[in-house]
Amino acid sequence: MLSFVYIGIYWNNHHHMFQLTESVTGWVLWANLHLLFWLSLLPFTTGWMGENHFERWPTVLYGINLLCCAVAYYVLQTCIIRHQGPESLLAKAVSSDFKGKASPVLYVCGILTAWAVSAWAGMAFFVFVALMWLVPDRRVERVMIERSK
Repeated sequence: MLSFVYIGIYWNNHHHMFQLTESVTGWVLWANLHLLFWLSLLPFTTGWMGENHFERWPTVLYGINLLCCAVAYYVLQTCIIRHQGPESLLAKAVSSDFKGKASPVLYVCGILTAWAVSAWAGMAFFVFVALMWLVPDRRVERVMIERSK
């Protein structure tokens, strides 16, 4: 269930990000493919973790997969902003990106906790990040409203 929520979160945020994107380059397409690659591994890491009853190493690998997804999303976002410029709508929308900066840190905490303490304690970090992103982010909507004025 958690992986389904993560896919939904990425899909929703990806959609909003591209609503603010005026054009793409080859770098943006490759960065998008990079994100898709890491997202495509979530079913495998989820399955391995479930088959092994949330043991340490499968949970650590799941966390690493989540971290790689977050890094890939950041790379994609950065490529778009570099192409469109620092005054672009996307750059304005993500200027105060607390959740985007906190997520990788929390993933690393979850990975380390899953490895050193317990897999379930590490999973708590992964669940917390998902819950954090489930709260609707109004930044994109605010920028879209400003654009339409």
